Amino acid sequence: MARFKLSETNLKTLEKPGMHSDGDGLYLRVQKSGSKNWVFVYRRGSKRTELGLGGYGRGTAPVSLKLAREKAELIRQQLANGEDPRAERKAPKIVTFADCMAGLIEARKNDWGNPKHRDQFVMTLQKYAAPLHDMPIADIKVGDVKATLMPHWSARPETADRLRSRIGMVIDYGIAHQWRDTANPAKWTGLLDKVMPARQKLTRGHHAALPYKDAPAMCARLRGSSGTAARLVEFLTLTAVRTSEARKAVWGEFDFDEAVWTIPADRMKAGKQHRVPLTPRMVQILEARRQRSTGEYVFADTGKPVSGTAMTKALKLAVPKDVHVTLHGLRSMFRDWAGEETDHPREIAEAALAHAVGDAVERAYRRSDALDKRRALMTDWETYCSRGGRLLTTISTSVAALDWRADVSMMRSM
Repeated sequence: MARFKLSETNLKTLEKPGMHSDGDGLYLRVQKSGSKNWVFVYRRGSKRTELGLGGYGRGTAPVSLKLAREKAELIRQQLANGEDPRAERKAPKIVTFADCMAGLIEARKNDWGNPKHRDQFVMTLQKYAAPLHDMPIADIKVGDVKATLMPHWSARPETADRLRSRIGMVIDYGIAHQWRDTANPAKWTGLLDKVMPARQKLTRGHHAALPYKDAPAMCARLRGSSGTAARLVEFLTLTAVRTSEARKAVWGEFDFDEAVWTIPADRMKAGKQHRVPLTPRMVQILEARRQRSTGEYVFADTGKPVSGTAMTKALKLAVPKDVHVTLHGLRSMFRDWAGEETDHPREIAEAALAHAVGDAVERAYRRSDALDKRRALMTDWETYCSRGGRLLTTISTSVAALDWRADVSMMRSM
């Protein structure tokens, strides 16, 4: 097809509305209003694409015939190389905090074993980090993070600390994808700690817990009830596991010959398998449940695990009316007793709660889960809850640990 059909001379007098070809895809479009614009037209298959190259003869940046031909030639070369001429014409997408937040949540979707933890993570960012959502990830400054944290800094210190950490994770996601090339403004040490106002030392919120000295009376009231929820709360108290771990326990997790309950990793908060030594009273509870069992769940009514609401109601009926307690507080009650009333090592009590103890190197070398030592601890706890709470001596602890098989056998035969 011929090129260079147009000239500067006839362009100035060209007034007929329509498309006027200069050849090989370059056109001058004349509007009815008299305005003139350069366009380049090409086809790929059945798709027709039209690219604007600028106005002719008027405007703040008029494009001459010579410049229009240079632009057209560049497009032809891109097409010959299999490139998309439109790519360079598209403004690069500005990646916002909200974009990175969505990407991070999607990337971590398999990391949360408990949907509740995911919902809390997402809610914190969606609700409390809202001032950052529309900001380009590359432009967020320390002052922006500070302003986002300030409404919660004194009133909700734990929320503020979690928010800062999660904002940092989102910005790190942007840095990892090279959408930001400067340091993370949510970093605490050496950055935010220099600009945030002083506050009281951050303390974690505590779940309301019954004083451990009242545990024997509570357990006695629970044993006096025949309800499934009451039996589950007693089992929860003795095992010191988390509520969901006990609620959703299934028969296949229990080894009665070895007196061990193995909770699989996918049901643990930390994603790591946890073994619970079964004491005589625990086995007695389980054997009674097995005689009535009609499904896979140990503590179930009509085929479904007992609800947390039913458990909370059973717990409240077992304590004085003016005492505020929570199911999770039962773990705190056990930990307070172990720390204040026994000589059991701290790391054994923490291991009983499935808490990580020590740094990564120390945990790597500690391959044993100290099951026998934890069995002695849990046997002492059961004895405390059953006998009125007298302080056990080291000697009684050792004897209890040695005789657990005989005690379990006796309980299973009752």
